[in-house]
Formats: sequence, C-alpha cells, structure tokens
Amino acid sequence: MKAIEIYNHLEKDFIFKGLKDDWAKYMDEVKDYISTSFKERSMGLVCDFADEINKVYTAVFPTKEVMQKIIDDGEMDAMLFLHHPSIWDIKRVKPFYQMNKELLEKFRENRISIYNLHVPLDNFSEYSTSKTLADVLDIEVEKPFKVYCGALSGVIGKTKCKSMEELHAKFSKALGHNTSLYMYGDNNIKDGKVAIVAGGGNNKDTVYEMIENDVKVLITGISVKNEKYSEVHRLEQENGINVLGGTHYSTEKFACEKMCIYFEKFNLVSSFIEGEPVYEDM
Repeated sequence: MKAIEIYNHLEKDFIFKGLKDDWAKYMDEVKDYISTSFKERSMGLVCDFADEINKVYTAVFPTKEVMQKIIDDGEMDAMLFLHHPSIWDIKRVKPFYQMNKELLEKFRENRISIYNLHVPLDNFSEYSTSKTLADVLDIEVEKPFKVYCGALSGVIGKTKCKSMEELHAKFSKALGHNTSLYMYGDNNIKDGKVAIVAGGGNNKDTVYEMIENDVKVLITGISVKNEKYSEVHRLEQENGINVLGGTHYSTEKFACEKMCIYFEKFNLVSSFIEGEPVYEDM
C-alpha cells in the first residue's frame, strides 16, 4: 500500500480540528529524523522513511527492544505506529526520553516509517485508550469525559463488580500483573459507576470532573503517591474517591493492540509488540 494512502486514512479518522500536542519541542535530540509536519504539530508522521508500507507494527513506546524487534525481523517498507513518540520511565528525572539514534538510522535504511497518535488516540472512539481499557474490564461505557488537549480522554461507565476487592482483582487479571488500590472511600461501588482515564489520568482536573458526575472510583495508569502527586491523593482522600492504578504502559496497550484491527481493514499485516510496564508508576 502506498504510504501516503495510509497516512491519509489515519489523518481523516483520528486527527480532528482542536486536538493539540507538544512532543516536538522535547525531541531536539532526534530532530534530524523528524518530519517537518511533526515538528509543527507533534502528531501524525514522525519519521517519513517509507513510500510503500507492507506491514505495520504497533507499540505503546518506541523502546530499544521494540525498535530492535522490527530490525531483527528483517522488515523493510513497513511502519511503526506508536501511542507515544518518546519512551517513558518514571524513575528518571525527566520521565520521557528519546528514541535510539542508531536504530532510527537503521529504520531510515530499511524504509520503516514511524507514525504517532497520542492525543488523537486518547480522544474517545472505539480505538481510544480509555474505551479499550473499559472493554477488557467489561465496563459498559455511558459517556466520555475528562477534557485533555482538545480531546475527551476518559470514560464514565458501569461495572458489574460490586466491591473494590472484586474490581481490583479483575483489573489485575486483565493487565496480567498486580495493580495498586488506594482505598479512600467505600468498599461498595455506588451504582456500579466508575471513571477510567488510561495512562496519566490521576490529576486534580480528573477528580473535579468525577465529583461533578458523582463517581467515586477512578481506574488509571500512573497512581503513585509521591511528592508530585500528593495533592491529588489528598483531594481523592477528602472526597472518598478510590483509585486503581495499573501503570502507564499496561492501561494503554489495549488501544495499540486494537489498532491492528484498524490496519487490517486495509489488508495490511499488523502486529502488536509487547513492552514492559514500569511498576514504579503505581
């Protein structure tokens, strides 16, 4: 398939007026590889290395392991679709850091483009991060919420779980590892109502919208209680809001998995590359 055709499909289906992002200003280290359009708007085509695309890989972060997997597969004329164009590690002073330049050079040699949808993939749709997390947790979505960079990045819905213990266990099972629970409110889930904001949704804006909607359970990714997040934890405790955290990576991977179905609609072979959670997120 012509690369420009798939880029145009992604543009039409995901990049809407009013969405904004700012990745490029932090990516000076790899600026020589980045497309002009990405430097201008921080979404869409990151690295314009391919004219034809015969296979698409999807991943949450462009770690060395993810990029090396594509090189080791011997793929050429391909694309790496990402939710983030940079790599996340909360243990670092600056949690986001940049792609490996040697691997970017190999991507250019092998004609492997890189495409990114961050805010556009967080924005509510059947492929969005919070909607796909709701799906794996069997939560019936009632409406999107949580305004973020022009997007509606979260969902409010109903769970069949009656208690926080039951929901916590289901969350851990779905993600495939232990998750955190900050029990600041009742064990019973009032009317089954929960809010989901995958990734970095544990902030005061989220909590204020939850209070407006009378929701007492937040399911998110980054939930660590440290100096940076102490104020939001205080606000949640004061308002009896329970918080489940499952790491940045694990709560957003389902959207990248589902994007394989999107690409297969265009008869493109597609596969998701697993990454590793940063457990310190919780």
